[in-house]
Formats: sequence, structure tokens, C-alpha cells
Amino acid sequence: MEKWLVGVDLGGTTIKIAFVTFDGHIVEKWEVPTNISHDGKFIVKDIAESIRAKLEQLSESSEKLASIGMGAPGFIDMKSGFIFHAVNIGWRDYPLKQELEKETGLPVVVDNDANIAAIGEMWRGAGDGEGNLLMVTLGTGVGGGIIVNGHIMHGTNGMAGEIGHITSIPEGGFPCNCGKTGCIETIASATGIARLAKENALKDTSSSLYKIVTEKGEIQSKDVASAAENGDQAAIRTLDEVAFHLGLVLANLSNSINPGKIVIGGGVSKAGQTLTSRLQKEFNRFALPRVSEGAKLTIATLGNDAGVIGGAWLAKQNM
Repeated sequence: MEKWLVGVDLGGTTIKIAFVTFDGHIVEKWEVPTNISHDGKFIVKDIAESIRAKLEQLSESSEKLASIGMGAPGFIDMKSGFIFHAVNIGWRDYPLKQELEKETGLPVVVDNDANIAAIGEMWRGAGDGEGNLLMVTLGTGVGGGIIVNGHIMHGTNGMAGEIGHITSIPEGGFPCNCGKTGCIETIASATGIARLAKENALKDTSSSLYKIVTEKGEIQSKDVASAAENGDQAAIRTLDEVAFHLGLVLANLSNSINPGKIVIGGGVSKAGQTLTSRLQKEFNRFALPRVSEGAKLTIATLGNDAGVIGGAWLAKQNM
């Protein structure tokens, strides 16, 4: 009997789950709400019950499943699957691997949610099998994953790949949620872009973004990309600033790890060429020529499926 892998991607709002074949194709995928009440104590039970219900719906038994790979936010001990702290979930010192194995009867492997997205893109997405890959997700924050020789980097205590907290402005930068200032997350995230665009728009009453600010009070990052495409100077200045800082960060990382692919994901990546053309220019400016020649900058292709596919890859490797 051909078995399936289970990929689980835990987010603060929803839990994405999928049954995946051993060659990385999704058989069935679905979502359940993330119940963060009572410090997330019901989350594991919800996942287990949802998996059982889906098997029943598909007229399959639990014998069909081989292993579970799960991505979770927060600080994780990769070997034990122990969550030290997941702020948005409510977990602190939580034995996730142990609890999920107990509830499902299946072997479980756990990694950071940004890491499994990088693995998913490497396996079945824009990475196209490239074993040396750098992924950056530009969403509400900035996440990332670093893959070297086909293996995700974890570091001494699981903190490798925290790209969002590389300092881009050493003095006088905007405060970050991590407690530092000037992190790239404060500039290249959707919230960072919106903040910069608002600052630039308020200095330029001729900007279409100025009208958005005065009418709505706030700007969204998608407004910035659209305005830049139409030649809006405040929007163009904003994206140029973002590309400068992010290009510098990616170039410095690439000079160290020499990736074959740099994958840009997250909601901000929907700006497409409007962002990547600027980013490529700044990357080439700061990267060593040979490093730049070897690195292809590309937009992620798996979207919300990256995490569950990456989770399935982890489950497969763990068997």
C-alpha cells in the first residue's frame, strides 16, 4: 500500500494540513482554525482529530499515514521538538513532538515554520531542487531559511536563519518587536514598507499615496507597488530604499553561503518585477561578482502550500 506523509503548518490564525505523496504531490489539503485559548492547549488535539476526520472522509485508515512533519512559530529545539516559546500561540516550554505523537500514534518531526517553507520551495517549488538556497519571506514580519548542501541550517540552539533580525541600520533605526532597532524586518516587511511609504507620502502632497493617507489614515504595501508602477515618486523612493537595505542584507548573506537560488516569498513578493528588478540591482552592487553570477533571484511559487510540502519532506527524511 502506498502511504502518505502529513505536512502541518501552524500559524497564528489557521493550521494548514495536507496529505502528501512521497514524491511531494498534495493528495488532499485543508485548514482548521488555530485555537489559541488556554495558551494553545487544544491545538494538538485539534490537529489529531482533524487528521482522523479527513481519513474517514476519504475512506482511508490510519495505516495509510507514514509520518508527520510540522512547522511551528517560535524558538524550537529541533531534536526534541520542544517549543521554548511561541508568542502568538501561547506555548512556553511545550513538548510539541511528544504530545502530537501521543495523540496521533505517528512519528513526528518539528521545525520552524520559516524553515519548512524554504524546504518546500527547495523540493517542489522555485528552488527546483537547488541544495544551496536562501529563502526570505516578506510578510507582516521578515522570515527566512538557509539551506546548505541540501540541509536546513539550525545553528547551535536553533536560531539560524533569523534573517529578519539582521541589523540593516546600525544607528537610529526603527524599533523592532525583538527589542533591537534597525532590523531589516522594520524596513522590508509589509508593515515596514507601509510605514516608510506613509513617511514619504506625507512629504509629497502630489503623490497618490498622500491621498490614501489623508483619506484612510494608513497605506498598505500593495498600494505602494501599484503606485510605483504608475510612476509615483513617493512610492518609487520607498521601494528604492527597501531594495537598498534588503539587497545589502541578501548580498552579505550570499557572500557567506554562496546560494544557487534566492527565493522571495510572502505577501510582499506579489509586487513581482516592481520589487525584484530593484532588488537585483542592489544585490549585484553589494555581492561579489562570482557570488552574484551563481545566484538566481526568483519569486516563490508554492504560496501557502510551501509549509505543508516542506513538512512532508521533513517527515520523509525522518523515517
